[in-house]
Amino acid sequence: MNGPARGVRGWRGLAVIGLALTSAACASVGGGTTPTRGATVPTVSDPAPIVGGTMRPYQVRGRWYRPEEQPNYDEVGMASWYGDQFNGRPTATGEIFDMHALTAAHKTLPLPGLIEVTNTANGRRVVLRVNDRGPFVDDRILDLSRGAAQELGLLQAGVGQVRVRYLGRAPRLGGGRPLQIAETQSVPSPPVAEPSRFWVQAGSFPDGDRARRVAETLGRSARVDDEPGGRFRVMMGPWPDANAAERARQAAIAYGYVDAVLISGG
Repeated sequence: MNGPARGVRGWRGLAVIGLALTSAACASVGGGTTPTRGATVPTVSDPAPIVGGTMRPYQVRGRWYRPEEQPNYDEVGMASWYGDQFNGRPTATGEIFDMHALTAAHKTLPLPGLIEVTNTANGRRVVLRVNDRGPFVDDRILDLSRGAAQELGLLQAGVGQVRVRYLGRAPRLGGGRPLQIAETQSVPSPPVAEPSRFWVQAGSFPDGDRARRVAETLGRSARVDDEPGGRFRVMMGPWPDANAAERARQAAIAYGYVDAVLISGG
């Protein structure tokens, strides 16, 4: 478990405002975007220029990130999502974050850009507008808006494995849309009833005393549960809906518990 590292998302609310005020780069792209190895590419006749300042190297929590053009970007990794806590705030491009829009945050891809995202567990695919930086957690490659997570079937789990392919520059507005489920995937199962309660696991610890201190830090909603193998996990909740639980997860991340995950149950 990583130690406390406050302000993981604070970079959005402070540094990105400075980026947004920098003059936009005068790049121009003609003829729409270039297809990326079989991706379903929307036609972009009037691509937005890269926002000035967003391609500069930057540092978060002691680690440097170096944005660059990545026309062949095609990666598989973990994605999380963010919602109410950042709704209405400026993103790295200066656009206002709308948690219901089909958008995403990435550490190094050009902004704004378009990506195709596939949930590897169920084959659901979406095209998303990348307009923000993050997530600043080592094992995650993408942060989804709430709307994107819902389209991909990741809303309840909170975190899931995805394939991300860069499609090219985004249009001046919008660009996000759901796609058909990939033909190679099996027919999806019938819808499952929405869980009635949600929890957040802030972390799992080998030391019970440390787990109890973490629970005290996180407040009255947190408790310590024994796990097999002599470990102790700190649980927060329950909440009646996923959005409330996600706010608690983001609060735990802000306290430095960056491995916090959302867990659904009956």
